[in-house]
Amino acid sequence: MSKISPCLWFNGQAEEAARFYVSVFGGSVDSISRYPHDVPGPAPFKEGDVLLVEFTLFGQSYQGLNGGPEFGFTEAVSLSISCKDQAEVDRYFDALTADGGAPGPCGWVKDKFGLSWQIVPEEVMEMHRKGGPGIQPMMAEMMTMQKLDLARMKAAYEGATV
Repeated sequence: MSKISPCLWFNGQAEEAARFYVSVFGGSVDSISRYPHDVPGPAPFKEGDVLLVEFTLFGQSYQGLNGGPEFGFTEAVSLSISCKDQAEVDRYFDALTADGGAPGPCGWVKDKFGLSWQIVPEEVMEMHRKGGPGIQPMMAEMMTMQKLDLARMKAAYEGATV
């Protein structure tokens, strides 16, 4: 397990979510712990229900905790995916918005569990690092998008019209 590992709170779907993320990104479900006894509460858990799932994506460990309905995901925390090209952007966008996920502005999506993701081409981050006069038109172009279109953003950055 990583020294720091994000713990994601689910309402009974931790194992399903971990297996979904591993199917999208590759990786592994490393362990599944179960409730040792019945736990009363707003979302009662029974002995043997999944408590904690540890999984790994791209070498980073995560924990999925079945804690109940008290807390949900918000856009205040998201996971950012660095994509090598448009094909990778398209693949992750399509996978994460399928089956109940939803696109948002500027390359953000929510998956079917409500977790927010940013799907960002590496070249966009490089444009940000370079800075310069192309940043403003590139950002203005990005604000019109849901799924990021690298070609349009590069054209805006370079001053070309699309």
